[in-house]
Amino acid sequence: MADFNRTRALFHIPEGVSYLDGNSLGPMPLAAADRAAAVIRDEWGGQLIGGWNSAGWYVQPRRVGDRIARLIGAGPGEVVMGDTLTVKVFQAVSAALKLASARRNVVLSDSGNFPSDLYAVQGLSAMGAELRVVAPEEVEAAIDESIAVLMLTEVDYRTGRRHDMPALTAKAHAAGAIAVWDLAHSAGAVDVDVTSGDADFAVGCSYKYLNGGPGAPAFIWANPRIAAEAQPILQGWMGHDAPFDFVTDYRPAGGIERMRVGTPPVIAMSILDAALDAFDGITMAEIRARSIELSQRFIAGVEAACPGLRLNSPRDPMARGSQVSFCHDEAYAVMQALIARGVVGDYRAPDVLRFGFTPLYLNEGDVDRAVSIISEVLDTGAWDRPEFKQRQAVT
Repeated sequence: MADFNRTRALFHIPEGVSYLDGNSLGPMPLAAADRAAAVIRDEWGGQLIGGWNSAGWYVQPRRVGDRIARLIGAGPGEVVMGDTLTVKVFQAVSAALKLASARRNVVLSDSGNFPSDLYAVQGLSAMGAELRVVAPEEVEAAIDESIAVLMLTEVDYRTGRRHDMPALTAKAHAAGAIAVWDLAHSAGAVDVDVTSGDADFAVGCSYKYLNGGPGAPAFIWANPRIAAEAQPILQGWMGHDAPFDFVTDYRPAGGIERMRVGTPPVIAMSILDAALDAFDGITMAEIRARSIELSQRFIAGVEAACPGLRLNSPRDPMARGSQVSFCHDEAYAVMQALIARGVVGDYRAPDVLRFGFTPLYLNEGDVDRAVSIISEVLDTGAWDRPEFKQRQAVT
């Protein structure tokens, strides 16, 4: 049985803060500073360039990838780390386009997808790709034999709405399309299973629910049935079959290793490795069940205490991920007022208050305190102050 009191003790949460923003950036694991210091002092400092072999830096992307594989339903040796999420989206979609029929070039996505994913595909338009965007609820009907690639984020970053990965993937395959899934709001949060869902590619970041820290590297998975055929446009020396032969022609490495590009961020990946210790001994099913309990408690409390807010997430917990959104005309100012009182969520344009529920470090006390402070901020109009309406660069 999952011991969430144990996992809560593994994180640094500032005194007086209820941190409901792990869907944007996870809090710092207590082990992070020591792990980073050890890598800098003992490995980089003591072993110098030898650390690529003696400290395992070179194989780190696969070793850490194996730890994430367990959380997304993938097998050992199927996930590799490195670069940013947008780079991995670009790699996956470009490889998927090559695998699709030469007569097709349409990439289907939805308007709830994170804009960066859409930007990556727009960049591929110079190479003949055509991006087609529909409303989230229209995706299933839009899958037909004109589609080359279905590219979706499983959990909508604004509303928390969750797509049915197995059903949409099956329909894409029946139409002859390749399915690419972004798990940025799924990995470490919901019981996603890329293997049983028969996805073709999956990508995700590691600084949200996986708590790897700002700028933590992304991951990519390719279904083993296509991994040996995948040919991404973005090719780098770490994805070469023999990178230290330094030959001038690219020859892809076997399997998922070909999805490596450049030198891995060793220090950042070491922090992520430490963060993943929190998942040891806990199943994603246990995390998912606890997340639903906390989010349902939050929705019930907010709706009872704050009738002026409108739920912007699916009411059915099975139809959403681990976040809950409410709408308010002055959402930005309201969120700043909440943050000033120690309830940390975030704002998404134009009117969304967004809250994430991560059982690794949240409990009922955090939820009840958040509900109480949201009610107080709205009832008293505490948000209606100039300093809370001044937009900062990051919202």
